[in-house]
Amino acid sequence: MAFARSHRQKRWPLPGQGLLSSPLAEFAATSLALAAGLIILTALMPGAGPGPAVAALLFFAVGAAVAGRALSRSYPHDHLGFCNAITLARLALTMALVAPLVAGAGASWAVFAVAVIALSLDGFDGWLARRQGYVSEFGARFDMEVDSVLALVLATSAAMTSGPGAIAILLGLPRYLFAVAGWALPWMRRDLPERFSRKLVCVVQLGALIALQAPILPDGLAVALVPLVAMVLAWSFALDVTWLWRRRA
Repeated sequence: MAFARSHRQKRWPLPGQGLLSSPLAEFAATSLALAAGLIILTALMPGAGPGPAVAALLFFAVGAAVAGRALSRSYPHDHLGFCNAITLARLALTMALVAPLVAGAGASWAVFAVAVIALSLDGFDGWLARRQGYVSEFGARFDMEVDSVLALVLATSAAMTSGPGAIAILLGLPRYLFAVAGWALPWMRRDLPERFSRKLVCVVQLGALIALQAPILPDGLAVALVPLVAMVLAWSFALDVTWLWRRRA
């Protein structure tokens, strides 16, 4: 049994991990490597050009800086681990989708493919964190925020298409509306318990938003998909608000 536990929590080192002195240094080095990859990826996206590439890189830099600050405050482990590096890579993939938005390209097969990869990696970082013993509140929050940004970027892209139109942006806003409500209402700031249905709804949300990027999706189906997923999101957030309201005292 001891061998089994040791095997489950084997910690695969990041390349060059032994040369770096802290998780923050590893995070910074990984961010720089991913920034280089981001420049290459944006060159392959619709509407490629210096302006969209710089915009994607700036957004990635801001996101990485915010995440790095949170890591420096609360990360409990000695090394970053592949799990958080994967989440950081998901952030880079998400920011690559900013380039077509800046270029006004909207939905495309390239956006669809990058979004599918970003979603496919979701969950793998959490599984790897548990397997390697790198579970942390930082990692869980980082993963959630990357999901939220991905949803917002994809919703904005979908809003630029001729199918659902501007109403598609509603699918990217719930997390941020919830956060704003938390600033105004202190009782909404309590940590929420784990809920499988919340994770399932997140997958449905992102899956629908990715489907809206496919050029072959009929306009009628796209228009019907948005309110349907919006209702599912509203139901999920209503469960959380109700739970918080009952414990407001």
